[in-house]
Parts: sequence; structure tokens; C-alpha cells
Amino acid sequence: MAKFDLSDDSVVVVIGSGAGGGTLGNELAQKGVKVVCLEAGKRLDWQSDFVNDEWTMFGKTAWLDARTTSGDWRVAKDFSGLPAWICKTVGGSTLHWAGASLRIQEHEFAALSNYGAVDGANLMDWPLTLKDLEPYYDKAEDKMGVTRTNGIPGLPGNNNFKVMEAGAKRLGYKNVHSGRMAINSEARDGRASCLQLGFCFQGCRTGAKWSTLYTEVPKAEATGNYELRPEAHVLKVEHDKNGKVSGVLYADKNGAQHIQKARVVCVAGNSIESPRLLLNSASNMFSDGLGNSSGQVGRNYMRHMTGSVYATFDKPVNMHRGTTMAGIITDESRHDTSRGFVGGYEMETLSLGVPFMAAFLNPGAWGSEFAADMDEYNHMAGMWLVGEDMPRESNRITLNSDVKDQYGLPAPNVHFDDHDNDMAMRNHAFKQGSAVYEAAGATKTIETPPYPSTHNLGTNRMSAKASDGVVNKWGQSHDIDNLFVSDGSVFTTGASENPTLTIVTLAIRQADYIAEQMGKSNI
Repeated sequence: MAKFDLSDDSVVVVIGSGAGGGTLGNELAQKGVKVVCLEAGKRLDWQSDFVNDEWTMFGKTAWLDARTTSGDWRVAKDFSGLPAWICKTVGGSTLHWAGASLRIQEHEFAALSNYGAVDGANLMDWPLTLKDLEPYYDKAEDKMGVTRTNGIPGLPGNNNFKVMEAGAKRLGYKNVHSGRMAINSEARDGRASCLQLGFCFQGCRTGAKWSTLYTEVPKAEATGNYELRPEAHVLKVEHDKNGKVSGVLYADKNGAQHIQKARVVCVAGNSIESPRLLLNSASNMFSDGLGNSSGQVGRNYMRHMTGSVYATFDKPVNMHRGTTMAGIITDESRHDTSRGFVGGYEMETLSLGVPFMAAFLNPGAWGSEFAADMDEYNHMAGMWLVGEDMPRESNRITLNSDVKDQYGLPAPNVHFDDHDNDMAMRNHAFKQGSAVYEAAGATKTIETPPYPSTHNLGTNRMSAKASDGVVNKWGQSHDIDNLFVSDGSVFTTGASENPTLTIVTLAIRQADYIAEQMGKSNI
């Protein structure tokens, strides 16, 4: 593995090793660009550190640094210190994600044009189109081994899927299958095929699920152009007297602070930590935070419209057996205002283990009804509802100076208020999800409120005009040419699809651009 000096100002520093940062670092290293990746979390050995135990792996992987919440969303009431269920490890949330890999639809890239102005929402068209991204989606799907693309067969459907499929077809839904999943349905890329063990959220013990931990990072290291520094928590992005970023200040695992010089800095810390870092990097020259001349850093936070429906049946389902999210109904992802809202949503199979089910089924519930529901666990089927929520300037990440993290920096506060469109969509989705299970013969359906966010989007959004957003269509800061954002925070709008495929797609595209601009000495 390469080792670069702290004073080497020719390197590209990538902050974060998840879907965006891990992919970007490998793509740059493959092109001969020297990369230092600073990852706040530990590097786990997926073959020895991963166990099929929810709470054990949550403790090993979850981002549990100080965070606060506000707003009318129920997560602020139920999980005030845990607004997001994401990972602080090498590989980031590609350890935790379920693997669902869907392309954003053409109409969703132009939400304002297609939906029109929505009162109380800050809709805007992306500064790129599906056509712009199609060749990069092709590359991402091939890299990740997405099923039902490139001749890769779909995963088999478990009982949880078969129940959902039966109900969906009785309701007349047409687009129902075991999903496009970045999980090997057959051995590929030196990794085994899925063994249907379940526990997908805990990290894949067989390596069948794509994760930058054991795909992108090792491949980058093999080039000799890439150095990974785990347990390196970035505190501030530095800049020179001309306003160009010049390096980053970070703390190592012992708390000692270092400055790594850089030619280019790419921030890939997700939609909470990335804006927080830019805001914490304020200086005399950038008094409102780095790259924030528009005042948009931290704003337009999205977490997708979510909720779950569980149902009990006379006979056992054992939903926990098999791939967690290999099942989807896409019919409702269309834009059809006759349903009472703009945008659309997906219905995807979901199972939680007993500990998480007890925590999330109805947070705060207790007593005989709750106990009776839990007693039916083996007879349950479950689905997750995920749809396009409305970006709002008031939904935002700010610095909470009253709460400090372990380094003495203000913690991020996550403020979110549901938009009326989000609530109308959720109510429709609850109704349709329940109808699916009732059509399959359910004895009872249970509507479950949103969990801590796993899809965190916006907050450094792309825009054609510098006044409207934080980065351009390449993820490059409108204000500082050699500063990039490389994660889901660049999403202009959320769309209805799970975001990881698009994050990887944008990272591949961004790597081409950065390498080209470096070659031309433009950055």
C-alpha cells in the first residue's frame, strides 16, 4: 500500500470511503492519480468481524457521534440522538445498505418542470439528465454486479417476496420481481454468490453484497496510488490566501491532529457530515462556511418518504430467511397527481430481526397488543415504503453550539418537517401496502412509522446557477474549483429510488472529470 507524506500537496484527499468516496478513490487511483482517503471509522475484517447479530453489528458499525434533532418528524421524538442509521467504518453505509440498485427515472431529474411549483417545496431541475448519466449507470451496474442488468440473473424470491408478489398480482400490479440488487446471484468479481442468510443490514459475511470495503478499497490499494487512513476524523478543510483548498486538518485514533496537504479535496461524508464539515470550516474569507456563498450548504435535507407495513398470516412466513430486500413493486413510482400528490414511491420487501423489530414496530409501545404482535414474528411479512420527499430550505443541517462532539466541535442538528405531499404519499402507500397483504390473506396489517434515516440526501445540492446550490453538475464547488462533494448530499431532488447506484454513478463520472481537469492543470 502506498504511503504519502503529510506535506505532499499533489494528492487528492477523499474524505470518506463509502459509496461515493470509496468509488471515487478507486476510480482516480486506477487513472494514476495519487489519493489519500481519510476515513473516520475503523477498518473491519468482513470475514472475521462480521457476525449475524443485529445489536453487535450496530455497535461495531453505526455512526454514534453526538447529533441532535428538531422538527415535526417522528424520528425527532422517537430517536432524538439518532436521526440517521448510517455507518462509521471503512466502506461507510455500503456495509449496512440492503443492495437495492435502481436508476432515477427521466421525469425525476426534472421535478420542477414535470411537477410544477409545489407550495412549501424548493423544487428544482437537476443540471443533468438521465441521458447524461446512462453510460455511467452502465458502468456502475457492471462494477456492482447489479442483477437483471448485463445478463446477470435475478436473485431467488424468499417467502417474504412470494407473499408480497401474490398480493400484488391480485391487485393488478404489473412490475413485481426480486429486484435489481448489487448482490451476486452467481459468483462474480472474485466474490461468492448470495447464500440467502438474511442479516443484510449487518454486513454481508460472504462478500456477495457489493461494498467498497472489499471491492473498491482493495482494488485502489493494489494500484500503488492509494493510501487509506482509517480512524482519521476530519475536523476542517483548510484553504490558502487565494481561497483554494490546500489541505485538511484531521485527528487520528489517538486524538493527535495532523494537516494533510492536498491539490484537490473531495468531501464524501454523507448528507449530515459533509455540510457539517463545510460549515465547521468557516474562516475570515468564508465566514458562512466553505463553499457557501449561496447560503445553501446544509439546506434542502431529504430523507425520502418512508414507512413500513407488516402483516401477520395464519401460516409461518419466516421473512428473516433470505435476502432482506430482494423484492419490489415499482408500479407506484410513476408521477400521477390523481393520487393526491406529486412524485411516486416503491414498495420493497423488508425484514428486521427481533431486536430491531421490537425497537421500530411502534416506538414506545408496550403492553399486551405489542407483545401479541411480537409473538407473531415468524408469521409476519414486511415491506418498506420509499418515495420522493419534497426538498425544503427549512429542512437543514445546522451547527448546534450547545452540544459538542469528542473533538470539541459543534454537533450537527438535523431539522426536518414533513411536507403535506410527503404525508399524502405516505398515507397512500400505507393503504396500498396493507391492501397487498390483505389480498394475500393477511389476518392483520401494521403500519410502522419511519425509522432513523438511511437515505440521507440533499444539503449540498447540484444546481446550474451558483446562487441556487452548492456544486455544479460535476459535484464541483461553485465557489472553489478544487473542492468537490462526492456523496448523496449533491442530489438536487430525491427521486423515489434507493440512492446508492446513483451515488456510485456520479462518482465514476466525477473521477473522469477530476482526472481530466488535473491533466489540463485547471485544478
